[in-house]
Amino acid sequence: MNILLIGSGGRENAFAWKIKQSEKCEKLWIAPGNAGSSAFGENISIGVNDFEGIKNFCLQNKVDLLVVGPEEPLVRGLKDYMAQIPEVAGIPIVGPGESGARLEGSKDFSKNFMMAHGIPTASYATFTSASLQEGVDYLKKQNLPIVLKADGLAAGKGVLICSSYEEAESCLKDMLIGQKFGDASTRVVIETFLTGIELSVFVATDGENYKILPEAKDYKRIGEGDTGPNTGGMGAISPVPFADKAFMEKVEERVVKPTISGLKKDGIDFRGFLFIGLMNMEGEPYVIEYNVRMGDPETQAVLPRIKSDFLELLNATANKTLIDYKLEIAPTKTATVVMVAGGYPEAYEKGKAISGLEETNIKQAITFHAGTKLDSADQVVTNGGRVLGITGLGDSVEKAIENAYLRVSEITWEKANYRKDIGQDILKLGN
Repeated sequence: MNILLIGSGGRENAFAWKIKQSEKCEKLWIAPGNAGSSAFGENISIGVNDFEGIKNFCLQNKVDLLVVGPEEPLVRGLKDYMAQIPEVAGIPIVGPGESGARLEGSKDFSKNFMMAHGIPTASYATFTSASLQEGVDYLKKQNLPIVLKADGLAAGKGVLICSSYEEAESCLKDMLIGQKFGDASTRVVIETFLTGIELSVFVATDGENYKILPEAKDYKRIGEGDTGPNTGGMGAISPVPFADKAFMEKVEERVVKPTISGLKKDGIDFRGFLFIGLMNMEGEPYVIEYNVRMGDPETQAVLPRIKSDFLELLNATANKTLIDYKLEIAPTKTATVVMVAGGYPEAYEKGKAISGLEETNIKQAITFHAGTKLDSADQVVTNGGRVLGITGLGDSVEKAIENAYLRVSEITWEKANYRKDIGQDILKLGN
């Protein structure tokens, strides 16, 4: 098969790594890719939102499968664009159309969907600049802390947790009037704060059938002990000890099944990944959010645990043959540590030379590139906030964490930063 993979982050590097392992992979292109993805396929200089460029490449290179990694081209309607052009309309695509992508593209739409289909979630209300005073009044009736969410896409940073009414009111005004997150915060969802332990559940669906992939726990905040501002993700662990058989049965019955059936009832042909952000509240699952693609960095922790052919999973998802796919999960435990540019998630510099990538004696670790590129001298340099994701493997979570940090210690660049406590909370729960 000839596959075109859209994206340039750690998730796409992990996809490329896994797709390349399939005997069915004849040719793999990554658009635009990064310095690491070129080890598994050919990087092509087409942006993720260059729909015409993607269409033309598919035509010229006889692409058999289009795999969309990031959310933005999905929310912008890449699948719908391709469907309107007869020459490429028949190419199977992993990723939903614009209607399904609203589950991630609009927090308000997502919450309405959950309410309509009886999916457990926090209570909420949505406000705009025109209803700002109503929003302020609503805030004062909520218990602390209070969650504010930008309605649209904000690169994983559009969620604020406020510990006082004064802070919440200031943040609400900053989002709606000051446009803290640009167009993403023209509407803001105010949500009840859920207490418990978070985890991410990943589902591949062809619109009829589904496969539940290994779950993971990610670490959003920049600082140790979950302190500081939210980021796109500083690390991940898989599996999650408290996501036992009984809990996952609740997730399947109360969340996964009604989500898939709800999409069908609403006439949404959803073929792709559902990333379900969950809160475990005293053994009961509540949905925090949907994403319509695999998570980053969770993908880097999840894919090494899939034994079966990943390309076959992608192909079956796009072609509505998922019922025939047998998903096999390895008992391996994984831990991913994200190395970021100094200053991230605020202002940071690019173009820093990375050393330590070439050789390692740590066999149970995989280095996934995210924000990297090759400079004019073919040196790998930083090119984003989240630069690398180092995934350690082991027969225990403790060993996986150890292997990840051993590899992290070999790699450096000017002002490199990473959290030193990824997975420590999981060790306290047992593994």
